[in-house]
Amino acid sequence: MAKSQQTFNKSEKEKKRLKKREEKRKKMEARKAEAKLNGKKGIQFAYVDFNGNLTDTPPDATNRVEVEVEDIQISVPKTLEGDKEVFDPVRNGSVSFFDHSKGFGFIIDSENQEKYFTHVSGLIDEINENDKVSFELEKGMKGMNAVKVTLLKQPE
Repeated sequence: MAKSQQTFNKSEKEKKRLKKREEKRKKMEARKAEAKLNGKKGIQFAYVDFNGNLTDTPPDATNRVEVEVEDIQISVPKTLEGDKEVFDPVRNGSVSFFDHSKGFGFIIDSENQEKYFTHVSGLIDEINENDKVSFELEKGMKGMNAVKVTLLKQPE
């Protein structure tokens, strides 16, 4: 005699699946019956009042505000001439560490005492430790990097 291909585990899973489907169908029927008793239809609407809150009643038409199509702007807000903040990209600092054999080092900003990484590819002048330098910042892989590093002339 050939053995049934359906194992005990498979039949248990099938029973659970059918039971779940039946429970879901019963819940759906119960919701439909409750909606009929309450006089509600299957589709319900949600409205947004003038304060941005969701309600189940439609908003009052007397409070409606007419908006002209030309007044709607979908763009970045324009800045006023007085609002522009002047940002100087050139910063000053001193070299705290520089390894010539590996070609990298760190510069401490004189303004905020932040330490920035610099690489030999971002140097314009040859630098050494404790030199005063000016530099610009550029976004790197692990943070901000100092680039266009130039040596400041030391007063003699």
